[in-house]
Amino acid sequence: GLGSPLALYLAAAGVGTLGLVDDDTVDLSNLQRQVLYTTDDLGRPKLDAARTHLNALNPHVRIETYPTRFAPENALYLVRRYDIVADATDNFITRYLLNDACVIAGVPCVYGSLFQFAGQISVFATPGGPNVRDLFPEPPMDAISCGEGGVLGVLPGLIGSLQANEVLKWILGVGTPLVGRVLLVDALGTQFRTFGLERDPDNPLIGAPPAIQTIEESVAYTTSQGCIPSITPPYPMAQVPEISVSEYNAMRESDHPPVLLDVRRPDEVEIAEIGGTLIPLNELPTRISELEDHRDDPVIVVHCRSGGRSAQATALLHQHGYTNAVNLAGGILAWSDEVDPSVQKY
Repeated sequence: GLGSPLALYLAAAGVGTLGLVDDDTVDLSNLQRQVLYTTDDLGRPKLDAARTHLNALNPHVRIETYPTRFAPENALYLVRRYDIVADATDNFITRYLLNDACVIAGVPCVYGSLFQFAGQISVFATPGGPNVRDLFPEPPMDAISCGEGGVLGVLPGLIGSLQANEVLKWILGVGTPLVGRVLLVDALGTQFRTFGLERDPDNPLIGAPPAIQTIEESVAYTTSQGCIPSITPPYPMAQVPEISVSEYNAMRESDHPPVLLDVRRPDEVEIAEIGGTLIPLNELPTRISELEDHRDDPVIVVHCRSGGRSAQATALLHQHGYTNAVNLAGGILAWSDEVDPSVQKY
């Protein structure tokens, strides 16, 4: 959502080289906010479609694509190739990793984030300037992606365009960048306001010596805060084993029904539920031992609203030896559509 206006406006402006990192394909649900794509691109790798459209807009811009996830293994390599980075991520473990890589490499980062009807932008300039770990010393307990929580389609256009503005100002050396300031955008009230951001003396990226000086220390620190660790092969999120809601519904009638694990937030359970043990995704790393009695059960079915968070949880369970865990494809939304319409969608 943020990457679309960023890439379009930077290409249109004639920025010499654009590096794009993504491992996904274009889905119909993307199109209300990811305006870089069209219905003709459905099923295509996003980077292939992006290159096509950006080259059509400005054939003189060099487009470098990396069909992978931004991960600890490639973070410094990617960041160090460029003069400035724009954060268009949608989860906190990647956001912290990107932030820390930029600080370690000494590369400025234009931050943007959004949720439903509000967003924020800032510029994290190194060395010495405030960064994500000053704005969010700890990850918000209820943080979820736009795909999970929803977003007004035009909001990524607003935030991404403002990010592109900050990138161009930085490149050109004009205006006053949002260093040490955060711009808040309220799309419902059509209001913009700015507040100051200072360095937190407890920021692990500063100190004598800093607690975070390497990517390995970044990952360890973020994991200690309760964020889900990076997903590594052989179970990347796109390949976790899964079952359909109809398959799970049939399995419930067997002599040994599967264990059901709900990884949503408690407030979501109040809206709609299909049963199961509740362990929110952000708590799973520290509470995974609560599932020890089910390690040898035939199946653990993991579910959330639409299947995204449960895919992460399933991958994490496999990393801890729970090879009987499977993701419930489509989650609550698919259950309501295909099994029980009385379960409320949200």
